Amino acid sequence: MRPMIRNGVRIDDSFAEAFPMRGTAIIITGPNQRWAKQAATTMTGFATSVIGCGAEAGIDRELPKKKTPDGRPGVRVLLFSMSSDTLQTQLVTRIGQCVLTSPGSACFADLDGPDRLSIGDSIRYFGDGWQVSKKFGGRHFWRVPVMDGEFLCEATVGLTKNAVGGGNLLLMGADWKSTMRAAELAVEAMNEVEGVILPFPGGIVRSGSKVGSKYKTMMASTNDAYCPTLRGAVATSLDEDVGCVLEIVIDGLTEKAVADAMRVGIAAIVKLGPENGASRIGAGNYGGKLGPFHFHLKDLLP
Repeated sequence: MRPMIRNGVRIDDSFAEAFPMRGTAIIITGPNQRWAKQAATTMTGFATSVIGCGAEAGIDRELPKKKTPDGRPGVRVLLFSMSSDTLQTQLVTRIGQCVLTSPGSACFADLDGPDRLSIGDSIRYFGDGWQVSKKFGGRHFWRVPVMDGEFLCEATVGLTKNAVGGGNLLLMGADWKSTMRAAELAVEAMNEVEGVILPFPGGIVRSGSKVGSKYKTMMASTNDAYCPTLRGAVATSLDEDVGCVLEIVIDGLTEKAVADAMRVGIAAIVKLGPENGASRIGAGNYGGKLGPFHFHLKDLLP
């Protein structure tokens, strides 16, 4: 594949291959921003990949008081999975264990639609019969008594079957320090896009994978073609000047949101240039066999 050049950065004539997911969005509020974010951070832990975590989740953005249903500081959280049933299980389990338990928290739906997932309709049973149903402004809530007062939780939340998972960028640079610098700048830019999350730690994954393995029990294994230490031992995809590869994975509620995030990420990497950042940008795909969403890098160039 012939690379294109922008500000000295080589960009592969390739595409990121993404796949359909189920997705939803909730707002978690708290007595202050610290505790709203604490509940959201705890809920989205261990949610990097559906391969091993059951769900992919993350914080979309923090919300000021004027943009939340109860006028308190809040955080918008996105949650994705491969099936509606799994998403339902992950949603209720994570809210029950991580939001219900968090001091002063409340939970609200932030995605509308005819397809619904249960939130408070399931959590209410923790109230042991003391829970109270409340309808206000055309919305249904449950008030569950807890030791610091009440946990207010919306009954249901919308579900989208048109979410997109697995958008990605591969950043290749001379060494860890410069490649990491480019990745961090790209993540910072991509986090400004509404409706997407970058589910891996800090938005960055070093252990990119390929489908399958020499071991029958493994669904995925190290992407050896992009491992610098294996150059010379495998059919490598790396140039001689590449000493480090990092990947950014993007999930979004819409195809456009994923494309927008990739676009601003590429722009940030290109602006930094190869001397201080990544020297090459690529993307992971499986020849179009994995998913129907193909994000061609040439269409996303600044």
